[in-house]
Amino acid sequence: MPIHRDAVQGLGLAIVASSTSPLVLLDGDLQVVGASTSFFRAFHIDADSAPGRRLLDLGDGEWNVRQLHSLLDAVGSGAAEIDAYEMDLATGRGDPRRLVLNAQKLNFGDETHRYILLSVVDVTDARIAAKLKDDLLREKAILLQELQHRVANSLQIIASVILQSARKVSSDETRLHLTDAHNRVMSVASLQQQLTASRLGEVELRAYFRKLCDSIGASMIRDHDQLVLEVKADDSTSEADVSVSLGLIVTELVINCLKHAFPGGRLGKIEVGYESRGPNWTLSVADNGVGMPKDAASATPGLGTSIVDALAHQLDAKVRVMDAHPGTVVSVAHTQIAAVADEDESDLPQAAG
Repeated sequence: MPIHRDAVQGLGLAIVASSTSPLVLLDGDLQVVGASTSFFRAFHIDADSAPGRRLLDLGDGEWNVRQLHSLLDAVGSGAAEIDAYEMDLATGRGDPRRLVLNAQKLNFGDETHRYILLSVVDVTDARIAAKLKDDLLREKAILLQELQHRVANSLQIIASVILQSARKVSSDETRLHLTDAHNRVMSVASLQQQLTASRLGEVELRAYFRKLCDSIGASMIRDHDQLVLEVKADDSTSEADVSVSLGLIVTELVINCLKHAFPGGRLGKIEVGYESRGPNWTLSVADNGVGMPKDAASATPGLGTSIVDALAHQLDAKVRVMDAHPGTVVSVAHTQIAAVADEDESDLPQAAG
């Protein structure tokens, strides 16, 4: 047996009235048929006097917004629906409230009677909280940039003091250790400067490695016609914390090449390479120097080797050292997805030519 229209309308009105969200049921003339208690309470409207009054006349006239009137008329005629329409409601009780409105036409089985269901969500507090969060994040980012800048400056001062001390000592061994310490501190300072300059979450590695190598070359290579330091990297990017570890690895491997690969002032080239395929990536430092010593396998790992191994472990990567005839290639590879065997062979880093 079909349900009488009045019964359907009464059921709909009961549902609206009991809603915990602010809902309003309007007729075709935009008069209030009924509304939820939450609507009356949220917008300080007298529940007893509201039915039969036009929505635009409620309260102190704050709902009398021309754009809202036009939109609701369009909904009532079936020409449109209101989907997440935002408006400011000037209530006269402080700052305007930011509202998100949704409205659609209802059909109770009688086309001669038009009804509109209007939902109202007050997002004022949520928007204020979001803005406060954005402001705090922006302030945090500024403070972090300032901290990184100060750290980089402090490291440069420390490096300068170490270098001055190295020039004053008479022991060649002590001077060598102090010079190593100076170079490492300068490399970390350079890393800090690169991160300070980058305001993005992702660091573009090719430019990053080039600036890093320029800094190392400026402090350790006396004759750039004699020793060439190049970077060949793809367009990969990485998160800032990963780029720090990669930069430290590059620094240690390049310093190691400069110290051991070209004795006696011989000519040479060092090439820093980086490429990635999906989650897999390979970082390499290759030189065309004297190559690996014959007793390399039995030699005790130095500080630089220990640092590289520790950083590679942190990145879940493996270190591989190869004699390139001439020179040496050290690669640090992170393999998340196994590659085809023949691709692995072809992708091995080549010695600097």
